[in-house]
Amino acid sequence: MKILNNNELKSKLVFVASFPPRECGIATFTTDLIHAIKNQMDNGIEIEICALEGAVAGFDYPKAVKYILDTTQPKGYIEIAKKINKDRQVKAVMIEHEFGLFSGEYGDYLLYMLDNLEKPFVITFHSVLPHPDKKRLQLVKNITNKAKSVLVMTYASREILMADYLLPKEKIKIVAHGTHHILWKHKEQAKEKLNISHRPVLATFGLLGRNKSIETAIDALPEVKKEFPDVLYLVLGKTHPGLVEHEGEAYREFLEEKIKQQGLDENVQFVNRFLELEELLAYLSITDIYLFTSKDPNQAVSGTFAYAMSSACPIIATPIPHASELLSEDTGILVDFEQPAQVAKAAIYLLKNKQLRERMGSNAFHKTRFTVWENAANETMELFKPFIEHTNYHYRIPPINLSHIKHLTTERGIIQFSKIDIADFDSGYTLDDNARAMVALISHYEMTSESSDLDMIQIYLDFII
Repeated sequence: MKILNNNELKSKLVFVASFPPRECGIATFTTDLIHAIKNQMDNGIEIEICALEGAVAGFDYPKAVKYILDTTQPKGYIEIAKKINKDRQVKAVMIEHEFGLFSGEYGDYLLYMLDNLEKPFVITFHSVLPHPDKKRLQLVKNITNKAKSVLVMTYASREILMADYLLPKEKIKIVAHGTHHILWKHKEQAKEKLNISHRPVLATFGLLGRNKSIETAIDALPEVKKEFPDVLYLVLGKTHPGLVEHEGEAYREFLEEKIKQQGLDENVQFVNRFLELEELLAYLSITDIYLFTSKDPNQAVSGTFAYAMSSACPIIATPIPHASELLSEDTGILVDFEQPAQVAKAAIYLLKNKQLRERMGSNAFHKTRFTVWENAANETMELFKPFIEHTNYHYRIPPINLSHIKHLTTERGIIQFSKIDIADFDSGYTLDDNARAMVALISHYEMTSESSDLDMIQIYLDFII
């Protein structure tokens, strides 16, 4: 048996973040990012997790969770920093930061770890708050001075860090919030499967909390219902565990009472559970308009907003920085905070204009293609490239997928255009496209010797002749 020397051991990257089965947005974010990194990178890099636990603890974590940090105990931060330091395979650390994830004033217990951590680290700020007081300003400066790079998800967050925290631009990297690579779906066809093809569908998803201001959407519904009596508003997701801990289901009960008072029992449906990805994307595929009604102007970024856009949903949103940067008149409508009349007016306008909704959905779908998780993984890993041995750092080439080219190919040749991933037969056939398709399939056949390639090559060749 060969014994690996130190140079042949895998490089390790440690993520400090909340992690499933803990239910929170950053846990989901971290899972998706790590999954994409593993998809993109060959096996030379191993990822371990330091899972953050607060008052709720004792989760049954997967094997990848190497460390568990009780964020309420200062000495725990120091102990884990020392353990990470001792592991020679750990080359760097990624910290997913939200002020509420760490204990102390503004989460300043994190400094116990950073003051003792000898490994280089990159930090992602999921919240960047403008106009900080002296304590928050000094805390962020202490963190960023120690970090090798600072990662944010919007240009607005970078501008705040530069203007209010005096962070140099060259230290800040923008990587858009990741989205899932999904196929285009016609909403009416998706609705038919759920037997609601006759109903206009509005939706909101995510862990339920007061900052989401779901009541703004509910208060808008009576006006929408006058024009569209069968309108259905889906509120997807359970109440945030942190809110349940402090007040139980008081917020959901408040919303349910409001629905009852306004006679909306048949128009609002709660899906009171934490949705797995496949089910979530299925709901988004039937959504005619996504409602994003957050009342927090300082919410830097929203994963729910990003997922809705990437699922081809036209969006009505309040102007948090993330929405203001991505949403324009070709993808949705911005409304003021806590203004149900504006939400109602925008929803009625869009529901009356099917072609406009479809165009907005298509534009949103295209606009978010660059944000797929694999791209976010590539950009994130570039920040760690200086710290990982060259022999360990290389990307996995994805398998060749011919499904789309097969979809575009008829008995006559390859169709010139598609509408996203649906063949546009009205666009016809061209000589140059069929020549390119033939060259590509010949190359594929030389690589794989798949006999089905020969049938397609013959089709293209016949067209050319």
